[in-house]
Amino acid sequence: MTLQLNLPAFDIELRRDAAGRTEVYDPLRRRWLVLTPEEWVRQHFVHWLATAYGYPTSMMANEVGMRFNGMVRRCDTLIYARDLSPLCIVEYKRPSVDITPAVFDQIARYNSVTGARWLMVSNGLRHFCCRFDGRGYTFVRQIPAYTDL
Repeated sequence: MTLQLNLPAFDIELRRDAAGRTEVYDPLRRRWLVLTPEEWVRQHFVHWLATAYGYPTSMMANEVGMRFNGMVRRCDTLIYARDLSPLCIVEYKRPSVDITPAVFDQIARYNSVTGARWLMVSNGLRHFCCRFDGRGYTFVRQIPAYTDL
């Protein structure tokens, strides 16, 4: 899978499993996963945050479970502050999925549990970032560096 993204290319680790499916190595989870379009976006976006904006991979976690309305949901990527409090939630969609208000509703519901100050959404082609001040969300023009969060 080599979907064209609006993210820098890098040497992503791929292999074939016994069934012939393509797998990708996720360095944050330290395991091989079946490569899906959403996972392709996740791996590129995480790499971009780390290399272009100084996000420490030690402060990021993929597929973090959380309880919302009695159900377990998974946050695509959670970025932690130095004190290990939730700092930013990132939601990914496959490139063919438009970023709509419903996507922001989903991430805002997750944020009602985490209380993160920042939210990001990407489908690999378009990326959005906003800051939460406790009352509402303010979109910013570009992804901030980790030290600016």
